[in-house]
Amino acid sequence: MNELLKISNLSVEYHRNGRKLRAVAGVDLTLAPGEILGLVGESGCGKSSLGKAIVGIEKPAEGEIRFNGNLVKPLDRRGRPTELRNLQMIFQDPYGSINPRRKIGDQIADGLIVAGKPKNEALKISAELLEKVGLGASALDRYAHQFSGGQRQRIAIARALAASPTAIVADEPISALDTSSQAQVSNLLVSLVQEFGMGVIFISHDLSVVRKISDRIAVMYLGKIVEIGTTEQIWNQPSHPYTRALISAIPKADGNSNMPLDLPGDVPNPAFPPAGCRFHPRCPLVQVGCESSVPEIRTLKDGRGVACVLQTSNEIVVPLETIKGR
Repeated sequence: MNELLKISNLSVEYHRNGRKLRAVAGVDLTLAPGEILGLVGESGCGKSSLGKAIVGIEKPAEGEIRFNGNLVKPLDRRGRPTELRNLQMIFQDPYGSINPRRKIGDQIADGLIVAGKPKNEALKISAELLEKVGLGASALDRYAHQFSGGQRQRIAIARALAASPTAIVADEPISALDTSSQAQVSNLLVSLVQEFGMGVIFISHDLSVVRKISDRIAVMYLGKIVEIGTTEQIWNQPSHPYTRALISAIPKADGNSNMPLDLPGDVPNPAFPPAGCRFHPRCPLVQVGCESSVPEIRTLKDGRGVACVLQTSNEIVVPLETIKGR
């Protein structure tokens, strides 16, 4: 597979009150051109920290990120190296990612001007990008407060497109939007991927949204990837107990969904992660040894990767009914 991004053994740490908090712990991921990779998990699992590290906002404690073979280093005041300008990020908050005091056209044109375009040409291209995201050239001379949340996120996408990206990290880009705007922005991203052949890492806590637009899905729990596979594999036959819990908790419109799988307790404090498998204190399939053995991602017969001793030892997918019956 031709790799746009290759993340190897990546860890991200924060230091709070003299304690070390490892938000991302040894993650391996790849992203191909024209692929949407969904990254899902509960709030606080490390998704955003991983996304920020990929684009150079956070400094990795271990591991490396390569974009088109080039090492991604943390950003500094000298700006992003030329070879990394095609790696862009769309942030979660459309209200905070746009300067309220500057015209929208000038903000989109900034990246083009830095890349050497004359201002007039940069503004012309900015108008074309606004047309592409469905806002129109009239948005050039307006300010952020004159747009809705969904429109602001479209502006953020247009600004990212100004760098002619080949890879985009979209960090919860629709979580602050209403349902209608969520669908519109999601469909816009899919159409842009199809048109430009970009790779996108789509970060979300909502597995039902990720299912609709992703080619592959990676499930994250407490800083680690616990399962990764095609969308069909993850959705139709989830293997890891945590993935199954996420899917069982999604409500159905007909009201006929089963009761969600009940996971005891809360997500542990990432500053004090459990020994062994990080999911074992809440796992309905916990086995002797799970509290001491750290499961690594292993490939099952169907090609997916799973970090679960039970699944990888048997190379089978345990039926959901088995879990619910525990």
